[in-house]
Amino acid sequence: MNHNRTAYVILGGLSIQSNLSGYELHKAIEENFGSFWGESYGQIYPTLKRLVAEGLIVPSRSASAPRQRRQEYSLTDAGRACLRDWLAQPFQNDPPRNEFLLKLFFGREAAPGVALAHVRELQNRNRRMLATLEGIEKMARASQSQDPNMPYWMLTLGLGLALTRAALDWGESALQELASTEAVSAQGPQPAGDDPAAGTS
Repeated sequence: MNHNRTAYVILGGLSIQSNLSGYELHKAIEENFGSFWGESYGQIYPTLKRLVAEGLIVPSRSASAPRQRRQEYSLTDAGRACLRDWLAQPFQNDPPRNEFLLKLFFGREAAPGVALAHVRELQNRNRRMLATLEGIEKMARASQSQDPNMPYWMLTLGLGLALTRAALDWGESALQELASTEAVSAQGPQPAGDDPAAGTS
């Protein structure tokens, strides 16, 4: 059976915690790995129906909220086997669609200061991201959780921290480079006679 990756996100989420509704799955995705993966309700709900039809998950009503008639789902043995098959396959990272990099690539056509402003904004976002990730790391280590998933979660978090710190280092260099480049551009072309490197006869 061919599945989109939304299906495996759902199977993975239910492998960690059973009896989750579509809303709870979406919330768990945002809270646990929203920094590197996103799913919309429009992707989750149709996929839940398909997985039920294929026998990979089973529905149940929440006993805690019968009036809301909240539909919850749990993983079946077939669903767990499907998840494990997918985990064993080579990973595929789609080419990213990064508007910041696209605008930076064409930055020569922008007005002076625009590229610098974009890099500063990226720095601010990355500082906020770093603070969030460091807070998660601090809470995770303080909890001393014995959850068997914890080593894998911490490795994932560790890469996020490393990439964010590297991006901040790059940003500082980029700001210096752009400031220098735009300063030279502002001076305009220099007459040949003013070239300090030119020799004299």
